[in-house]
Amino acid sequence: MSSPAERADASAPPLLAVVGDLVEDVVVWTSEPVRHGTDTAARVFRTRGGSAANVAALAAPLVPTRFIGCVGPDAAGDALVAALEGCGAEVRVQRHGTTGAVVVIVDPAGERTMFPDRGASALLETVDPAWLDGVSWLHVPSYGFELEPARSAVLALIGEARRHGAGVSIDASSTGLLAGLGVPKVLDLFASLAPDVLFANETEAALLGLGPGPGPGPGSITATIVVKHGPEPTQVFEGGTLVAEVPVAPVPGARDLTGAGDAFAAGFLAARLAGRPTGDAVLGGHGVAARVITAPGTAG
Repeated sequence: MSSPAERADASAPPLLAVVGDLVEDVVVWTSEPVRHGTDTAARVFRTRGGSAANVAALAAPLVPTRFIGCVGPDAAGDALVAALEGCGAEVRVQRHGTTGAVVVIVDPAGERTMFPDRGASALLETVDPAWLDGVSWLHVPSYGFELEPARSAVLALIGEARRHGAGVSIDASSTGLLAGLGVPKVLDLFASLAPDVLFANETEAALLGLGPGPGPGPGSITATIVVKHGPEPTQVFEGGTLVAEVPVAPVPGARDLTGAGDAFAAGFLAARLAGRPTGDAVLGGHGVAARVITAPGTAG
């Protein structure tokens, strides 16, 4: 795969664009098993969220970053845009509907269950092609493929990115999302879009058959496939062949896995845009992820 730095204008720094959700996360840290029908001891945090916004916020300190999405013409949307700009990202949003929110329940072991109401994020309409001016790379969480009109807008934006000569990465995002879209349709979509990099965690990869075991296998999609296994080594497939397994350093005090995959993507892509090899990019992803899993959400 050619380096995005080679495709970009050598006179300008590489620019990462991320398209997708910007929502409010209501993060609930339970301190005991959920007691159905009564109270459960917990701490509650409100943070900026949305997979795409998480990537943009965490990448912005490392590489010039532009976020593209949709929020409501409301106070919540204003606050979220300001928070994302405060992280250093350039923010370009449409304003329709009501700003979305996600409730995230995090158990004492750090695993999370999410209840998303994407709201305005799914109302993204056709994006002005000028919003991709100067972009070297476009990153797309798969949530953008779920609902219209955002689905059509995101697909058109990917096509426009290709016409700009930009690299493209896709994150599988969620087993629930993938199952709802239909695994065969998702595999066909990924194959047709031919991303340069496809990110998945181990359960997403297993559902799509992108790792060892039965299924289409990583060779069915030509992307560099990066499969994350939590604290176990991250695997990298090139052309259907396992080319690297990169160990993950222990993270003392890990408490909340919310946004860990987004943080990994931010660190990985920033490193790739800096021209670093894939193994170093994986380590960059591990480093950013390690910084977020000790705090609530990704903005804590």
